[in-house]
Amino acid sequence: MTASSLPQGAGYGIVVGLGLAFAIGMILTTYMLKRYQHERITSEEFSTAGRTVKTGLIASAVVSSWTWAATLLQSSGVAYRYGVSGPFWYASGATVQIILFATIAIELKKRAPEAHTFLEVVRARYGPIGHGVFMCFGLFTNILVTAMLLTGGSAVVTDLTGMHTVAACFLLPVGVVIYTLFGGIRATFLTDYIHTIIILVIVLIFAFTTYARSDVLGSPGVVWEILQNVSKEYPVAGNAQGSYLTMRSKEGAIFFVINLAGNFGTVFLDNGYWNKAIAASPASALPGYVLGGIAWFAIPWLCATTMGLACLALETTPAFPTYPNRMSAADVSAGLVLPNAAVALLGKGGAMCSLLLIFMAVTSASSAELIAVSSIGTYDIYKTYINPRATGKQLILVSHACVILYGLIMAGFSVGLFYAGVSMGYLYLLMGVIISSAVLPATLTLMWSKQNLLAAAASPVLGLACSLIAWLVTTSKQNNGVINVTTSGANNPMLAGNVVALLSPIVFVPVLTYLGGPQNYDWESMKNIRKVTDEDVPMPSSVSAGDNDSKDARSNSASGPTETPIDSTAELIRASKIARALTVFMTVALLVLWPMPMYGSGYIFSKKFFTGWVVVGIIWILVSLIIVGIYPLWEGRFALAHTAKGVWYDISGQRGRFIKNANANSDFVIDGADITVPRDDVVAEEKE
Repeated sequence: MTASSLPQGAGYGIVVGLGLAFAIGMILTTYMLKRYQHERITSEEFSTAGRTVKTGLIASAVVSSWTWAATLLQSSGVAYRYGVSGPFWYASGATVQIILFATIAIELKKRAPEAHTFLEVVRARYGPIGHGVFMCFGLFTNILVTAMLLTGGSAVVTDLTGMHTVAACFLLPVGVVIYTLFGGIRATFLTDYIHTIIILVIVLIFAFTTYARSDVLGSPGVVWEILQNVSKEYPVAGNAQGSYLTMRSKEGAIFFVINLAGNFGTVFLDNGYWNKAIAASPASALPGYVLGGIAWFAIPWLCATTMGLACLALETTPAFPTYPNRMSAADVSAGLVLPNAAVALLGKGGAMCSLLLIFMAVTSASSAELIAVSSIGTYDIYKTYINPRATGKQLILVSHACVILYGLIMAGFSVGLFYAGVSMGYLYLLMGVIISSAVLPATLTLMWSKQNLLAAAASPVLGLACSLIAWLVTTSKQNNGVINVTTSGANNPMLAGNVVALLSPIVFVPVLTYLGGPQNYDWESMKNIRKVTDEDVPMPSSVSAGDNDSKDARSNSASGPTETPIDSTAELIRASKIARALTVFMTVALLVLWPMPMYGSGYIFSKKFFTGWVVVGIIWILVSLIIVGIYPLWEGRFALAHTAKGVWYDISGQRGRFIKNANANSDFVIDGADITVPRDDVVAEEKE
């Protein structure tokens, strides 16, 4: 933009003010959970949320963690470049990984029920060498994802408000670091819920404005008509008839393959997704990930179909920020399609919505990355190699230090990328080249007993070498030996690197496994991973530290009826069978049955078909709002009612009545210091 749509004060107000507001809100929430739900932030609670998180919050957290700045900005950019195919290829190419991960999440719960990170599982099977290799790839993943979040988010903040990019890079993580420090992974679940609701509401505002209320657009039919004219004036090379209204797009299909390959790495190797699987209760892991994947699909699909196409339709109007010029390729790669379209649609209101939307996307996903790296630093580095006898209090301190240190390092790294001219779009295409060679070995660690150490440790490294060679050689061949950010970021070099990274282990793993001899692993060492005993945390006197970890002394019926214990092994075996069948069906549906007939036929959307396409997207995102907005409230209705009652009794000076009522319905007595101690009748019953 030639001039910022909002004053710098708006940027600082959102980035600093809203960030601190979330931090204060999380501190207050943590206090309320302690006072009314009797939760304590132990090292176990900080990293695993007691392993009791229910389906709705898991789904909400998956949606929030997977809604990066790139989800909104990059998807809108590919819609601008390739038309209606771009949003679908983005959404389908990044949804199947979440659905497929449900199967891996079940296997993790079944084979290593007390693990804190996936890397602990790797070490239990392969020892320090395999552990070190996968730790590197896991950290590469976290660094790339966080860098994308900060580079994309800071670009939008700078563009909309004029705030200096360096300031945005350092200030965006501040609020996230603070509330993550106080609340741990449970803080990320609760803030993820709020962020997801805000993101969905803003996407709906954009959709209804574009397709129902805009004076310039106002209906899918008008958008369709304008896109017909744009297709004639600026035909898309490789699209059927040069149209923006077709699924047949050569460059769109290339992006789809890159997107598919890269996102396998950012799901299967991001410890944040393993953290959520670990935090889920056994009955919630499968439905949480499946519902989360289904709910997430609508966000990039509808958002990009709305904002990417609106950008094309409004680019020739005086309200468009770059008028009379079209957007430059650099601006598109930086992720400015969405904010430009929002400003053209809603003026300063659109700019503010864009700023809020990107802030939510950046901070919610960043919190998951902070916890992911904190868990690795705490359990896979400090407790494993530095202080194996670490207490819960020491682990909490290390977790806090890791959160702060990682936040500072990534802010500085993002500033370096900015000055090097590396954009969010470039990082998004590059991520698979760097990390996807570890996807298959990581998956087989839980799925195939024969994979040996040689295959597990060497395949990712060999795959990375091959992918880098394929990427750079293709760049050099296509550009007469010129290799720079512009030439290496083109579709064909990125396609070569991503595909080689993901598929080369298909050759390396079996060859190395049978060359070194199959392992025939019995899975027992994974089950020997144990929870941390937080003996420094107050707990009921008749409950041992180990029992407190497994039963979670705070789980009393004051916050709702206690769940009937289930045979978790049988439940997980059943869930595993369902997950495998469901993932196969969803993968085939999203990658083959739905898009391929339209791609093969080269069908150009009619006005009625395009209208139906948009309506389905709006209905789908409303369903997503029910899944991640209303369903978690329903699941937590008893805890919410109990907390609300406690707040009311405190305000009205009836704390004693609250304690009396809670004790009458609880397995524990609540004393004046908010520490639960067993009721006498419960102790007597246990002794009998």
